Parts: sequence; structure tokens; C-alpha cells
Amino acid sequence: MSAGACRFCNQPLSETFVDLGMSPLSNAFLQPDRATAMEKYYPLHAYVCGECHLVQVAAFESPERIFSDYLYFSSYAESWLRHAETYAVSMIARYGLGPSSEVIEIASNDGYLLQFFHRAQIPVFGIEPAANVAAVAIAKGIPTEIAFFGRATAERLRAAGHTPDLIIANNVLAHVPDLNDFVAALKILLAPAGLITVEFPHLERLIAENQFDTIYHEHLSYFSFLVVERIFAHHGLAVFDVEELPTHGGSLRIYVRHANHAAAAASPAVAALRQREIDAGFNVAKTYRHFAAKVIDTKRALLEFLVGARRAGKKILAYGAPAKGNTLLNYCGVRSDLIPFTVDRSPHKQGLLLPGSLIPIRHPDCLLEAKPDYVLILPWNLRDEIMEQMAAIRAWGGAFVVPIPTLQILP
Repeated sequence: MSAGACRFCNQPLSETFVDLGMSPLSNAFLQPDRATAMEKYYPLHAYVCGECHLVQVAAFESPERIFSDYLYFSSYAESWLRHAETYAVSMIARYGLGPSSEVIEIASNDGYLLQFFHRAQIPVFGIEPAANVAAVAIAKGIPTEIAFFGRATAERLRAAGHTPDLIIANNVLAHVPDLNDFVAALKILLAPAGLITVEFPHLERLIAENQFDTIYHEHLSYFSFLVVERIFAHHGLAVFDVEELPTHGGSLRIYVRHANHAAAAASPAVAALRQREIDAGFNVAKTYRHFAAKVIDTKRALLEFLVGARRAGKKILAYGAPAKGNTLLNYCGVRSDLIPFTVDRSPHKQGLLLPGSLIPIRHPDCLLEAKPDYVLILPWNLRDEIMEQMAAIRAWGGAFVVPIPTLQILP
């Protein structure tokens, strides 16, 4: 099977970053009565482009199938809500946003972020492809259009009178099959003196901290700063500032304006991060060739722990049903014989089965009732929040297990 062409520069792909075998879509949760139904499996093989060095996986399903009815609701993560509120307060103060401004968020989910601008009396507008998620935002009073974002959507919104002073795109760039269409659309929609902020997981952290489980079919691209700066520049947009964030295991927030805007001069942080990535070799192919060996070591360590604990008569349960957890479990071949069930705060996931592993998802109270010896934290980026919520497991000597970057047992 051909690896295809790079979704940015269209060069043929041949250099493997990591091959995680065959896996179902990480958010294709199953109803229990579908437990014996045939699931679709696809190659989960990440390549790095030899020309532009964009790390990417092939798109096997349309965005319409993946995102039109989605089970990820941002508001169920308290730490993410705090992150969103802090951002909104900062942007309002830094750029003097007020009642005469307009803020648009792409992939606005359930209104988790726009609600903070809305409360400050700033006009907002969300664009969200998942109708079930958008309905929650609309119920909060957040105007939301159910649509995928691209050139056609941007042109229609401009024609309808939208000229946003701020466009927000958090954790959506990686999910876009047509990168060039998406970034070109940002330029079309942005007001002449407007600002875009984009947050995305940083490839540097993925490699340094062995975050291979963040690779899944819905997450199509993995960005270094060098690559993302090049993509935006190609479309006449300039990155003029950048911040490093702890979210999602380590993310970047870039600040973008029209390249011909007088205030688009870059901050020192831009040059510093660019040079750091050059020094680390992110602009040469060989830098990407050793990642796969670390992934294999993690698989062995997790399986050795799970099998050893079960043989010792220990009970192991999991917390969370994130996409990254499904990559981990399916790559490692973990099923319900090792982990009988997982729990999740989202009622939209409770009662379903994880794709591939078919591990049941239950309410968090079920974990406390079962009194496990170990709780495997699948959304390891939220481990502090989860350990605080589930602190009661220590009452019977239970411990937490975090698989990434290396397996840790946390009493």
C-alpha cells in the first residue's frame, strides 16, 4: 500500500516515524449490543515528510463520519476549563477586547471557551461540526454554526458580515485532512488587523516524552514549530509570538496575523524556539528515526506490569476513555482479561465499550466500589486532576499507574 503524499507539500511519503499496527478509530465507541459486530481496522502508521518534515498519518475516514456525532465534550475536564478561562481573561486584557469586538472559535465544542468571552459581553460565534456537541453550546447561549471549517465556510461567513478580531483554533489543526484549505480559510475570515491563536500538541514534547499514544487516526498531523511556521507563511500569515503550554502533555500556542500587517514583527520567543528546533535537528530526517524503539519498550513494560499484577492476584482497573488510551490499549493488545472496565466522568461515554479492546466504560463510582489495587490512568495528561478526584483509593492501599513517558506506580 502506498504511503501517499504529504498533506502540506504534496511530496511522496516514505520515511516511517512509527508503525502502531492496525487499529479501529479511537473514538468509535460501541454500544454493548454491538460487541460481536465486525469493527473496521486501519493501519496506524505515522510517516515524516522528507521535504517539509511534517509528521502525519493517512486519512482513512471522512471528517463527516468521525466528527458529525462526537463523544468528546471539553467541559468535563476541570483543568481544561481553567485553562480556557485563564486564556480568555488574558486575551481580553492584552488586546482590549470588548462589546464592539467579535471572537470566533473553530471547533468550538460545547462552548467551553467562548462562554468566558460571552460572560464578558463580547460577541462570540462558534463553528462546530458535531451537531450533538454544538447543541450543548447553543443551550448555553453560544451562537454556533454546525459546519466544517474551510475556504467555503470562511467565504460564506465573511459574506454574512463576520469580521473577527480574534479567531481561536484549539486542538483542531491536527485533525484537519486538508491543511492548506484550513489555513487559507483562516486568512480569508480574519479581519485586516485581526489576530489568530492556535493551540496544538508540540511534536518536540511527543518525541521527548514518548507520547506515542497521542497518535491516532483522527489526529492526522503532528507539528514542530518549524513546520507550522512554514505552513502559515505559505498562506500569507505570520507567526509573531509563541507560548509553550503544559496542556495535552506539552503544547504550543501561536499568535498569527496577516503577514503584511504593520504589527506582525515577531517576538524573541519565535526566534528562540525556531533556533532550538533547528539545533535539535527537527529540520533533518534522521532525528525522527529512533522514536519507534522507545515505543516498543513502553509496550513491553506495560504488558509485563499488567500480566505480573494479574498473576499476583491484583485487581487492575482504568480511569478514562480518551482517544490516546485507545491507541495505547490496542497497540499493546490489552483487553478486558487484564482490565475488566474503565470509568469516565462523561455520561456520554458511560455504558459504551472502548473500540478494539471492548473494555466497558462505567461511572467513576464503580471504580470506588470495586476497590482496585491499581488504577491505570489513560488520560495521563490529567493525572494530577484524576489522582485528586480518586484520592479515596489510597484508603485501601490502592495505587495509580501512569504509562507515559515510562511506566510509573504512584502510591
